[in-house]
Amino acid sequence: MQKYLLKNIQVVNEGKIKTLDVLLSNQRIEKIDSVINTKYKVIEINGNGKHLFPGAIDDQVHFREPGLTHKATIYTESKAAVAGGVTSFMEMPNTIPNALTPQLLQDKYTIAASTSLANYSFFMGTSNNNADEVLKMNKHKHNVCGVKIFMGASTGNMLVDSHNTLDKVFSESEMLIATHCEDERIIKANYQRLKNTKGQLSASDHPLVRDEEACFESSLIAIKFAQKYGSRLHILHISTEKELQLFGNMMPLKEKLITAEVCVHHLHFTADDYDLLGYKIKCNPAIKAPHNKEALWKALLDDRLDVIATDHAPHTIEEKQGSYEKAHAGLPLVQHPLLLMLYYQKQGKISFEKIAEKMSHAVADCFKIENRGYIREGYFADLVVVNTASPTTVTPKNILYKCGWSPLEKFTFPASIDKTFVNGHLVYSNEVFDETIKGQRLTFNR
Repeated sequence: MQKYLLKNIQVVNEGKIKTLDVLLSNQRIEKIDSVINTKYKVIEINGNGKHLFPGAIDDQVHFREPGLTHKATIYTESKAAVAGGVTSFMEMPNTIPNALTPQLLQDKYTIAASTSLANYSFFMGTSNNNADEVLKMNKHKHNVCGVKIFMGASTGNMLVDSHNTLDKVFSESEMLIATHCEDERIIKANYQRLKNTKGQLSASDHPLVRDEEACFESSLIAIKFAQKYGSRLHILHISTEKELQLFGNMMPLKEKLITAEVCVHHLHFTADDYDLLGYKIKCNPAIKAPHNKEALWKALLDDRLDVIATDHAPHTIEEKQGSYEKAHAGLPLVQHPLLLMLYYQKQGKISFEKIAEKMSHAVADCFKIENRGYIREGYFADLVVVNTASPTTVTPKNILYKCGWSPLEKFTFPASIDKTFVNGHLVYSNEVFDETIKGQRLTFNR
């Protein structure tokens, strides 16, 4: 593998920005110093004026393979990810078939090993009747990111509303439990009330169907189960101000048993955007009224919300159209989360250091990922070179998702992704890919 020496680059890491040299060798970061001179044959990269971030780790994506490959594949979406500075991802089990057994989960790992350009892990899925299969994963806790529970409707047989199943999984799982929290009873009641009142629903009704109460009640149930058994709970895509009262920021992340994620679309869009974007921003949980966005930003910055993710969920543009009932829920986002946060840095909303913390350091700490998420000697060289002097505009020509569209089309970011290294391999450089080396399976120190 080629060795690289990044010279005179602004390293964003562990709360500091320093001008340093960084030497990459044998998949790892070999040395970090103010000046590095080496006898190795290296490719030297001039980092003057650029920033080096640890690769973003996206703990929630839907790459649709197997079974839904007309929308996306692990190959296509991992390619989009690395172009956006996302070097590792954790993918959800609601593919076809649902990943509800160890063998079905292994099938996804096999696909990723030969096609993924980014590092990868996959969640084990839960249904009302597969608790025994879920608990078999205890012996795989070092090389599977976690168990996923949809406490709200999802694809196939993955709605878990049985308290007996929840009790068994929360009491016996030795793995991190990640939950999608929306109360199905509240959602159905809201839908029926609006349907009776209006007849035909529109995109702007989505946050009224999947409202704050549905999110809060479900998150509260998950937290009560976790507190009862001392389980390791991670609640995905918090979208409401009301839920934030359930989380504290008084202890270091590494000591928390209950953690929370916020997604970039809930930090960027509000219900006011349905008028322009319609079903393109329909997702679950819904994008809600503006006061929720402001509350989420505050909670992210004061550490009640621990990590930033995308919940990348591509559908074809045809699937995003039609009636309220037919338009699919989910947004393609994995190519642009780091650039979007850099936009907010330019707006004075968040610092470079906080971006690295919430998109890399904290995700590694939350999931106990081995040797990733930081720019440290001996760690895997998952790195992103960012050019803050080169804007990027999202156009159909540069969107890499298989679905071919983005809710961020025509948006201009104040920066660009110059280079992405995955395990020391320069997989992306100035819009050119080197696909000769694939990503690796993530491992966990549990």
